[in-house]
Amino acid sequence: MRAFGSRVVLVTGGSRGIGRAVAEKFLEEGASVVIAARTAAEVRAAAAEMGRASPVRGIVGDVAREADVRKIVRTAERISGSIDVLVNAAGIQPPIGAFAETDIRSWKRNIEINLIGTALCCRAALPGMIARGKGKIINFSGGGAYSSRPNFSAYSTAKAGIVRFTEILADELRPHHIQVYAISPGTIRTRMIEEILAAPRDQVGSEYDKVRIKERKGFDSARAAAELISFLASPAAEGISGKTISAVWDPWREWANGTTKPEEGLYLLRRIDGRDFSKKQP
Repeated sequence: MRAFGSRVVLVTGGSRGIGRAVAEKFLEEGASVVIAARTAAEVRAAAAEMGRASPVRGIVGDVAREADVRKIVRTAERISGSIDVLVNAAGIQPPIGAFAETDIRSWKRNIEINLIGTALCCRAALPGMIARGKGKIINFSGGGAYSSRPNFSAYSTAKAGIVRFTEILADELRPHHIQVYAISPGTIRTRMIEEILAAPRDQVGSEYDKVRIKERKGFDSARAAAELISFLASPAAEGISGKTISAVWDPWREWANGTTKPEEGLYLLRRIDGRDFSKKQP
């Protein structure tokens, strides 16, 4: 089935890792795919390899740089006509270590790529989506957004910010029929996992043991994350805009086949206290 024929999908961070798995999934679904990443050699190689069956456009740029983001979006719109789906998969993990000992420039760089980069890409793509009265945006969360993750303060802070940004953007864009989601892809063997295993154990802390346990049990699948994003990009997910969905833990496959719907008040970043979050509050 080629569910996304004639639709244009822009995937940042699409040259490797989960972003590449997402790009490959949309290619299978018949979409026109544009990938963007910082390293020119990786972008060229990935576009050539993925594009053997169907052309893939590759654009070089840094999502933390506003000028680069404008170039990425304008180039994608020029060569493809529009951006129907934006997937913000670009991200980095360092610095790793206690905040008090972290180089603050590296800390700021993480926020600039993960959080500000996501916002810049959304900002650049939105005029076209608003003009057409439709669009899908999928952001990447996870990695400590919902609970404390010592020694990964920049990454976790950025990912928590993405969740709340996603919720706000979804509410603001509802009148324009644009849906926004965030996903937690799971623990997938990517460069970020290799960084944890390569770092000094005392610098990484308990995260090292967690990754080793996951290694023995089996890492999560990038394919599952790509399938979740494909579902969110489809018309079937339009009723759950603003949610943050885990590819591993949440029953999104049941939502995709129409068996159930997400419970009201769940899959949001919220404080847990004595209030009843299953009902709308005044």
